[in-house]
Amino acid sequence: MLRFSASENLERNPVPTADRMTEMTAASLENSYRGFVDPKQEELILVLDFGGQTAQLIARRVRDQNVFCQLVRHDLSIDRIRELNPRGLILSGGPASVYDQGAPHVDPALFQLGIPILGICYGMQLACQALGGTVKPGTKREFGRTESNVVHNDPLLQGLPATTTVWMSHGDQVDSASASFVALMATPTCPFAAVKHSSLPVYGLQFHPEVTHTVDGSLLLSNFVKQVCGCRGTWKISSLIEREVTSIRARVGNSRVICGLSGGVDSSVVAAILYKAIGSQLSCIFVDNGLLRKGEAEKVRDRFQNHFKTDLHVVDAKERFLSELDGVTDPQIKRKIIGRVFIEVFRKEAESIPDARFLAQGTLYPDVIESGANVDGPAATIKAHHNVGGLPAELGFELIEPLRDLFKDEVRRMGLELGLTEELVWRHPFPGPGLGVRCLGPLTAERLTKLREADTIVLEELRAAGLYRKIQQAFAVLLPVQSVGVMGDGRTYEEVIAVRAVQTDDFMTADWFPMPHDVLGRISTRIINEVRGVNRVVYDISSKPPSTIEWE
Repeated sequence: MLRFSASENLERNPVPTADRMTEMTAASLENSYRGFVDPKQEELILVLDFGGQTAQLIARRVRDQNVFCQLVRHDLSIDRIRELNPRGLILSGGPASVYDQGAPHVDPALFQLGIPILGICYGMQLACQALGGTVKPGTKREFGRTESNVVHNDPLLQGLPATTTVWMSHGDQVDSASASFVALMATPTCPFAAVKHSSLPVYGLQFHPEVTHTVDGSLLLSNFVKQVCGCRGTWKISSLIEREVTSIRARVGNSRVICGLSGGVDSSVVAAILYKAIGSQLSCIFVDNGLLRKGEAEKVRDRFQNHFKTDLHVVDAKERFLSELDGVTDPQIKRKIIGRVFIEVFRKEAESIPDARFLAQGTLYPDVIESGANVDGPAATIKAHHNVGGLPAELGFELIEPLRDLFKDEVRRMGLELGLTEELVWRHPFPGPGLGVRCLGPLTAERLTKLREADTIVLEELRAAGLYRKIQQAFAVLLPVQSVGVMGDGRTYEEVIAVRAVQTDDFMTADWFPMPHDVLGRISTRIINEVRGVNRVVYDISSKPPSTIEWE
């Protein structure tokens, strides 16, 4: 379901790094990086962003250790770093080559601060090059799972087995680490899979410990944070709530805030934190775009108007959306049309709300990453998202985005802290453009009805089998192909439903769920029997990467 406040598709990308927030000056970014860091934090780890698609994921993994962590621009000044007094620094990966002209670098003085530093992939190559090593294109590129061996013991590797599976994603590698570095881990094609400087607290990992495909990645990051940096882990998610509530109150004053509701997790958490901060100054708008799950509009109305007693404005725009999307099949064009029409409908309704100055969105960090919000930065655009950078200037609202630093699991934890029900908090994500990007090919009322019914069956059977909470996202996709079938004594030529179910901790990476065959059988039988116009069901067994979770 499309919603302005909460893109719950999680096929996305990061809170803008300083390079990415082009509407702000570099000087102001250095001091007010979105949400930025609280200098009063007793324990702080900074991640210097070099444009890697998983840069913020590193920060999220560190937060799992109950240590406050934030992504900052890669060229943050040495003086500012000293002022913030972090316990450790992590240099992220990135798409550039360190030897390329114009590649992002850091002030060499960074390595002389005495602060423990961990370079990851590009960050490792950067550190090794700055401290006397050389980086060259590898004789053999490494992408995906790779076995790596421990060749030298160190506190960074405490608790690791002698051989472990790591996730590689590099073409370049350290060719010579100089006499100052000691190899800690190696693969058959990468002798410096992990290194440590002999006299400085500088470490490097050629692989990515932040992704779940690296089996002992969380342990490695925990060792860096706690064994190397000496952090105790005293930070809690409640600290974020307190920070946001205080910030919203100070910023909003006596004005009214509009929140675009979907009824999903993200928008509900945004509404809850806004209500905690400003109470009756909150108004919510729900747009029924005709691309919703079955019964979604009724649930939203009941939850937010009857139960929470919110000032809720419901707009029925189903015909408008389907008319604008008639004949459109390109997924990016679909997203842009849905975003544009939503803004137009939303703006018209917002004009009826007096004294509204602010607009609240449930943008998550991954939303911004895949949308390539780093206009001047190195990260690549994966998908366009209607609530990231899609607001026209004439909309006339100032944005409030209290979840923009967070990943899905952190949003869920925040929701529980705010008192939302577990049933609501643990709902599977739903994409901003709704069924518009799960109905591949042309969008018609008839095809959307097929998809809506099939999707309902998938979720009903998962709940009946006790699998819903074991799967992080599951849904049906209507494919733009037809296949021959036999029903009764007659030949059919009807559409195909694909079922997608994934397991993931962060939605940046995901594995397909090994669905029990009997459950798949019940899903298939029910869809074919109950959904007219469908005669075949297939199961998607692709992981992310290389695939994305959503099909479009």
